[in-house]
Amino acid sequence: MTGAESESFVGRPIVRREDPRLLTGRGQFVADLTLPHMLHAVFVRSPLAHARINSVDLSRAAAAPGVVFALSGAELLKILPPIPDTQLSLPRKWTKLVPHRFANPQQPLLAHDKARHVGEALAVIVAESRYAAEDAVSLVGLDLELLPAVVDAESALGPGAPTIHEQLDTNLIGEFTIGKGDVDAALARSPHRLKRRFYHHRYAAAPMECRGVVGAYDTRTGSLTIWSATQVVHWVRREAAAILRLPEARIRCVALDVGGGFGLKGHVYPEDVLIPFLARTIGRPVQWIEDRREHLMCSCHSRDQLHDVEVGFDGEGRITALRDHFIFDCGAWNPVGAGIPYNTAAHLMGPYRIENLAVKGRIAATNKVPNAPYRGAGRPEAAFAMERIVDLIAGTLGLEPAEVRRRNMIGAGEMPYRVGIPYRDGEPIVYDSGDYPGALQQALDAIGGIAAFRQRQRKARQEGRFFGLGIGCYVEGTGVGPFESATVRLDPSGKIHLSSGACPQGQGMETIFSQVVADMWSVTPDDVIVSLADTAAVAVGFGTIASRSTVTVSAAVHHASERLRRKVFAVGSNLLECAAQDLELRHGSVGIVGVPGAEVTLAQVAAAARPGWDHARPQGVDAGLEETYYYEPPTVTWAYAVHVAVVEIDIEVGGLTIEQYVVAHDCGTVINPMLVDGQVVGGAAQGLGGALFEELRYDAKGQLLTGSFMDYMVPTACEMPRLCLVHLHSPSPLNPLGVKGLGEGGAIAPPAAIANAAADALSPFRAEFNATPIRPEQIVAAVRGGGG
Repeated sequence: MTGAESESFVGRPIVRREDPRLLTGRGQFVADLTLPHMLHAVFVRSPLAHARINSVDLSRAAAAPGVVFALSGAELLKILPPIPDTQLSLPRKWTKLVPHRFANPQQPLLAHDKARHVGEALAVIVAESRYAAEDAVSLVGLDLELLPAVVDAESALGPGAPTIHEQLDTNLIGEFTIGKGDVDAALARSPHRLKRRFYHHRYAAAPMECRGVVGAYDTRTGSLTIWSATQVVHWVRREAAAILRLPEARIRCVALDVGGGFGLKGHVYPEDVLIPFLARTIGRPVQWIEDRREHLMCSCHSRDQLHDVEVGFDGEGRITALRDHFIFDCGAWNPVGAGIPYNTAAHLMGPYRIENLAVKGRIAATNKVPNAPYRGAGRPEAAFAMERIVDLIAGTLGLEPAEVRRRNMIGAGEMPYRVGIPYRDGEPIVYDSGDYPGALQQALDAIGGIAAFRQRQRKARQEGRFFGLGIGCYVEGTGVGPFESATVRLDPSGKIHLSSGACPQGQGMETIFSQVVADMWSVTPDDVIVSLADTAAVAVGFGTIASRSTVTVSAAVHHASERLRRKVFAVGSNLLECAAQDLELRHGSVGIVGVPGAEVTLAQVAAAARPGWDHARPQGVDAGLEETYYYEPPTVTWAYAVHVAVVEIDIEVGGLTIEQYVVAHDCGTVINPMLVDGQVVGGAAQGLGGALFEELRYDAKGQLLTGSFMDYMVPTACEMPRLCLVHLHSPSPLNPLGVKGLGEGGAIAPPAAIANAAADALSPFRAEFNATPIRPEQIVAAVRGGGG
């Protein structure tokens, strides 16, 4: 950057440029899309969790008023193949390093042999209106042979369990091991050992907007347009092209405004392919909009892990060895393979120095909704197990939990720190920068310090009140590959046009990337045009998952801009009759360094670079001013945070009130502080919801018991405490801007911090909270039973 360094837009709390349209009702979501002659699809979904499909009779439904088309899974199987077995493959480098075995089944677009969870689609009805389609669904005759269901992952792996996928002859559809050192020997030498079982329950993203897809087929060009509420438009295009046997050039996928995703919309669902297939088959646009009941019953859930942990430690609380055997309940299908459970394993050690580690992860199929990433994607489960273990070590030795953390934390002077196991990109995990003890201290200082809290806690107990302090720490690999794209173009108007494969769902990407581009080109954010979430805007892209877009897109923009700037300077030097190395960018112009007024505007440069007669390009410079760069990260950057919760518990009714909540976090270079705060607060709200309120519960027959917001409780403003945010800054050395990912972080630590705070508050009763969510009845039982 030259000429405008004192006017940097990176680091400013600029108001989101998306907000005027979204706050005034001018946003457009997929449900708002209306096309001429558009039809509406509704799915026939299984009422049983596990059943043999003997027949699906669509005759009465097909003859119902307004119905245009009806299709069963058995009929579709003759036309289209299933979705590939895994959409997020692991690199060869990882497969060579990590012992593993995976046998992912392929999910059909419509079930044809068996229903494997309540809500699985068995057929589809397409009608002139949604009302007509819904009415016709009630006329479908289902002949389903009830089979025994299994809804517990541990039971699914036991002898005699019903098999979900008979062709595999097992419900164990994946397993892997990683480790370092000699855990058995280290445990044998350890002065102290303890074992605990931890369960992180099943819940989900519950975004404001459910899923939805519109498909339209152009008979003239033989091309499809797909509008999907997705985080990965290029993935959708890829899978649709493969299954529908079309060139990718004949498919365009667009994500309009998307009302939240949080990972739930971060892979390709059967509906993403089936709806455009129906549009092509019928010859009219088709729309499907998911309702909330469908969403809770059919869209992917998350979490749901069972951990058996053993830890060895010395008399000062220093961890000598850690073993974890855990089971990941993937539900009936496993759309992203080992991504979540390996995330758990890779993040288990957190910010701590642990020389001996052994982790075994197993993936179990059950008769529940498939499990896929949701904000944190395996990390909250790891943090819950690790942070509870640290508090249990402290309790065993009679030490302050914060002090045990300090004794085990990797220090700032040890950075970069080699952890000793591979990340899921196959590269060795190296914590690139940070000050973990510093973050812990700043978070504790923000609540007034431990000594003052303990004094207050003791006094309150004398009065019959129970306060607790809980800490949750984590590290997070962010900005993972394999790549992301950016095309930077100088528009004839002189504005800078950026297009990328990233797909926003409310993060403020248009604002953030306009700030980044503005600094690189010495213009204002208003001079930057941002085009995202459209496969027509950039040929190849990856999408927005895994806290990666700010890291990967900003780096791609940087490299594309560097290339384009050289060409701009070449044209500018021809116009100004000077050497290119004497030029700088300043306030929307290219000028000679140290010579005020000797400049040409970017619009003039764009005009000079055009093709055709009378251009002003120097010899050897091609026409046009556009560059595309595909940034391939060498590995991930490592963000981190410390959450501290102060709670009060009413032991009579089990009520838990959060009095204080502090987050000290580090995301490297901060591009927009206001949006950073919003990401942290929003993530914390979802994490607290998972700790205390949200739960997807099934009965023994696999029936979902929390299928509406009457039963599935999301936190509201009334339940949210006021958060105190502390910002730390340790720029990453791995990318040009020094940024680290942020989107998932806030949701990772709250379950651990709240569980630790509850256990601390009820330590006179020897209470432990080793499973989520923490319910009032569990608190009362722990008090009355002298433990929990």
